[in-house]
Amino acid sequence: MAAYALSPIDLIPDVIPVLGYLDDLVIVPLGILLAVRLVPADLMAEFRSAAEAKGSRPVSRGGLLFVVAIWLVAGAAASWFAWRSLSGN
Repeated sequence: MAAYALSPIDLIPDVIPVLGYLDDLVIVPLGILLAVRLVPADLMAEFRSAAEAKGSRPVSRGGLLFVVAIWLVAGAAASWFAWRSLSGN
């Protein structure tokens, strides 16, 4: 389903105003539901217990700082370019 969601080829092209995104909103969840139903129950129970055993989600403060730093640098660069182009220098 991820391949369909990210594929440039759609059942209904996205350029059609409402129907283009409506098919994505219907087909992708139905595909996920089908995939979950095709997994055997005992295997799904094993996967769920393994996921519960892992506990909480991983936290990366370094990754957060890196992303925030990139956004700050990009914002500063955009502001500087906008100021230079608007000031006529």
